[in-house]
Amino acid sequence: MNDSALLLAILIIALSYFLGSIPSGYLAGKWIAKIDLRQIGSGSTGATNVLRHVGKRPALAVFLIDVLKGAIPVFAAKAYLLDEHLQVLAGLTALAGHIWPIWLRWKGGKAVATGLGMLLGISWPVGLACFGIFLTVFSISKIVSLSSVIAATSLPILMFLSFNGGDFRFSYFFLSLATMGMVLWRHRSNVQRLIIGKEPKIGQSS
Repeated sequence: MNDSALLLAILIIALSYFLGSIPSGYLAGKWIAKIDLRQIGSGSTGATNVLRHVGKRPALAVFLIDVLKGAIPVFAAKAYLLDEHLQVLAGLTALAGHIWPIWLRWKGGKAVATGLGMLLGISWPVGLACFGIFLTVFSISKIVSLSSVIAATSLPILMFLSFNGGDFRFSYFFLSLATMGMVLWRHRSNVQRLIIGKEPKIGQSS
């Protein structure tokens, strides 16, 4: 990699973090409901907490913005012909920005929507399959955290199956494991509540 290509890669990775750090949920709470989502409900700035405390339309807008935050860095890396390792790094950096945004003292969302966007950019069939699992579990349980955890846990399996028995891509499989780890870590308190049967469904107070 020559110097100009290296500088381009560094720029895209850095911008990926700052794009991922855009606190869409926090801003929706402040602008629309005059509340700080970090101090309410789950404390997350993601779409689910927006849905509970701000409203359906703001939650949908936040969800779509968060998806784009994960997808755009990957598509940018692909557009500038960066290799798959740098594409993965751009996606994971955006995801890290969403979870640990510099603007909010490192307290952000729970990685689900931004992770979906990143997956759609890396491997859209895997992204859609993972989203399908989320929707299926949610339609039965009405519990977002349970749906997120099961979808995240299925991700490495879906990514492995996408290789069709050959053309194994270690960087993509690593991305699936790292994403699963981030989602599960951010949902660790939800998992504890799920175990004791205290996790609220959509429509119930958190």
